[in-house]
Amino acid sequence: MITRYSRPEMSSIWSDESKYKNWLRVEIAVCEAWAEYGRIPKEAIKVIKERAAFDVDRINELEKEVKHDVIAFLTSVSENVGENSRFIHLGLTSSDVLDTAFALQLKESSEIMIKDLVLVLEVLKRQAFEHKDTVMIGRTHGIHAEPKTLGLVFALWYDEMKRNLERMERAREIISVGKISGAVGTFANVPPHVEEFACERLGLKAAAISTQVVQRDIHADFFLTLSIIASTIEKIAVEIRHFQRTEVLELEEPFSEGQKGSSAMPHKRNPILSENLCGLSRLVRSYAISALENIPLWHERDISHSSVERVIGPDGTILVDFMLDRLHYLLDGLQVYPQNMEKNIWLTRGLIFSQKVLLKLIDKGLSREDAYKIVQNNAMETWKGTSDFKELLLKDKDIKDSLSPEEVEECFDVKADLKNIDSIYERVFN
Repeated sequence: MITRYSRPEMSSIWSDESKYKNWLRVEIAVCEAWAEYGRIPKEAIKVIKERAAFDVDRINELEKEVKHDVIAFLTSVSENVGENSRFIHLGLTSSDVLDTAFALQLKESSEIMIKDLVLVLEVLKRQAFEHKDTVMIGRTHGIHAEPKTLGLVFALWYDEMKRNLERMERAREIISVGKISGAVGTFANVPPHVEEFACERLGLKAAAISTQVVQRDIHADFFLTLSIIASTIEKIAVEIRHFQRTEVLELEEPFSEGQKGSSAMPHKRNPILSENLCGLSRLVRSYAISALENIPLWHERDISHSSVERVIGPDGTILVDFMLDRLHYLLDGLQVYPQNMEKNIWLTRGLIFSQKVLLKLIDKGLSREDAYKIVQNNAMETWKGTSDFKELLLKDKDIKDSLSPEEVEECFDVKADLKNIDSIYERVFN
């Protein structure tokens, strides 16, 4: 299990103590179900609930001998319960306990990540409205395109992260599936109503059908959701890294007092938080591949999925929890440089308004091909030298034939590009 990135609430879910508590919850829920239907005496279930306990060190000691974790666990519990322990694990196979308890762990993990996502959404919304009118250049292919606002950047991230919240809520429901159907899923030694009772008691749905295991497409769906969330985080982090480049410097990560950027160069302020998030997202995506490869198992099951899930369960959830927390800190403390945004808008000396000139010429009756050629000729001249695009247009005979100086001037109004921002915000934040 990854420990470097663990936050206490999430990592505690994956501790041995917590794992065995969930196993015991499943065993007791099944005992309660048996008691409800008369297979276990009521007085026995009372004793079991009072005395059922385990010792992690004892389980580890027993497992060294028996080489089976569930048997070691059951032995430890029986040492505390006494003779009524014969009613524990009645009709069950190990996977009944393991898969149902795993669902409990993943469900609990989901709830933490849902809280994380809500916090990220809150800071994105705040930044979106704070910078709704902070004008900057939009870029396609990394090249200046047309003006937009920084608020739209945050609004876009908000909208995508909102979908991730919906995905996580859906994944929580999908993963909340248990099974108490026995060795090959036929209920040969435990009836369906015991499964239904126990799963309901645990806050889970009973699998409609299972083999010895819950089918792993369910788990793959969960880890694919984590990978999408991680990819959105990387998308945001990559953008911030671009914005922080020295030549751009429109946004910058928080840089705390006393922080050092380089062992060699004292001037350095590097986007290390964003770079870290980009790296971790690759790891989370690899877990999705592993989860997909867990779907095809031999017949009613093999255990090739088990070793994988012992890694990707804790590591995937711990990493995404950490990444969302780090992203929240990053977004909350972003340094914004509007003066650099203003400077960068005019780096191309007005070229970013070329489409407006093109459209005005078309409105005057020119064909699109002719209008495009006239505008592009002046644009390429601007690219080559130091000429201002608007000045070249005002001198161009073909332009003069169609547009007045005032009409040319209108094309260079930044505010005209932003006239529909309110409509976008209404769609996103309604």
